[in-house]
Amino acid sequence: MDFSDTIGISASGMQAQADRLRVVSENLANQETTGTTAGSDPYRRKTITFKETLNHETGASSVQVKTIGQDQTPFETRYEPGHPAADAKGYVKVPNVNMMVEVMDSHEAQHSYEANLNTMQITRSMLTRTINLMK
Repeated sequence: MDFSDTIGISASGMQAQADRLRVVSENLANQETTGTTAGSDPYRRKTITFKETLNHETGASSVQVKTIGQDQTPFETRYEPGHPAADAKGYVKVPNVNMMVEVMDSHEAQHSYEANLNTMQITRSMLTRTINLMK
């Protein structure tokens, strides 16, 4: 494995975590988005999964987004009879977004992003030192 492989692996990890942060941000932005008509479904939490890809020439693995799906946990309801999305009994379905889960996911993604960034910076520093030794 050479320096470019290491930088490429770190870059793919950073991109994957940036995509994860985007999904978390979208979930947090829509945590109160209900339906607009009686009995309609609210915003459904998005999920993200990753896959490992192998470069057969170099043997280096990297990460990519596999899918952006939807969390199928059931919606909770809240009693709001005056709401446009309330059913006949006055209950409104609310999004299945848990703020604590999203905050924890964002912290984990941030730490993973930073770890990949640090790896990239260390690799760049090693490459610079190697070039300086060759002068």
